[in-house]
Amino acid sequence: MKAAVLDSVNGHLHVEDIEIDSPQPREVLIRTGASGVCHSDLHFAEGKYNVRMPVVLGHEASGVVEEVGDQVSYVKPGDRVVTCLSTFCGHCDKCLSGRPALCNRVGMVRAKGDPPRLSQGNNPITQFSFIASFAEKMLVHEHSLVKINDEIPMVQLALLGCGVTTGLGAVFNTAKVKPGSTVAVIGCGGVGLNSVQGASLVGALRIIAIDNSETKLQMAKEFGATDVINASLGGVVEKVKELTGRGVDYSFEAIGVKETAEQAFEMLDTGGVATIIGMIPIGTKIELEGSSFLGERRIQGSGMGSNRFRIDIPRYVGLYRQNRLRLSELVSRQISLSEVNKAFAEIQKGLIARSVIVFD
Repeated sequence: MKAAVLDSVNGHLHVEDIEIDSPQPREVLIRTGASGVCHSDLHFAEGKYNVRMPVVLGHEASGVVEEVGDQVSYVKPGDRVVTCLSTFCGHCDKCLSGRPALCNRVGMVRAKGDPPRLSQGNNPITQFSFIASFAEKMLVHEHSLVKINDEIPMVQLALLGCGVTTGLGAVFNTAKVKPGSTVAVIGCGGVGLNSVQGASLVGALRIIAIDNSETKLQMAKEFGATDVINASLGGVVEKVKELTGRGVDYSFEAIGVKETAEQAFEMLDTGGVATIIGMIPIGTKIELEGSSFLGERRIQGSGMGSNRFRIDIPRYVGLYRQNRLRLSELVSRQISLSEVNKAFAEIQKGLIARSVIVFD
């Protein structure tokens, strides 16, 4: 099959022929329909997070089941599915306490000595996030996917696998935003826009979108922002406090930068909660004003929106069908697999919400 392979940090992805194995027990072979190009993929390509190379990146995807291994009963050939990197085992303490996004994922990959899922010649290729969706097919554990009984186009379905689930989940599950509250979202890319529309869906009274791009700020208004701040003009924290009087009840950082993470905390009202969604590079230290904690301000992380994706994603499909959730508007461009490097370059420049690779 064709796949986009990355051989080195900051290198180009090359579309090459690689081999994909047959499903073993509990595994599912999927024909990829569409795959979003996410900023998280870029972090690994740039070396801000570590991954063994060569690797096939990609994790936000939809497709159709082609073949299932032994012991698989959840899906069958022909089923439409969405993949999610929050693979869950179902029996660890995190899964059993209702937090499957924090699963330790023991037993979710093949045992040492088993043939690799992906290979080229005699050389194994790393399967990014247990998925590797920058490829014509995916071979995943059955707990890495959710079945969708709906004919929503593959492009829109793919977005549910990461960006939508991460942004909405940070609002719904991690921060648990209350109706009538004030919210600020820093970074209006694919994830940030979903945090904006998540805050709108739960009835936040004021939703302040913050970004350097006027185009993205305009999109944020369409997704439910009541106010926007162009961060390139400076004074972000001060402007948030001018708009709200004291600061916001909830802030969300959806970029992954030291400065904006600190701003997310600084713009809080007393009792406020800052949620860091963005992937801050390994080794980065965040500096906070210690006296701020006397006002019971908090800062927390959010991994993939604290999702329970087999519950959450079908609900998001329902919201989309009721015209309450925007998906199509998130798609900036539909591209071919060969254009993935261009999509990365556009992310680096902050030009788009989402490019989506479409497979025939």
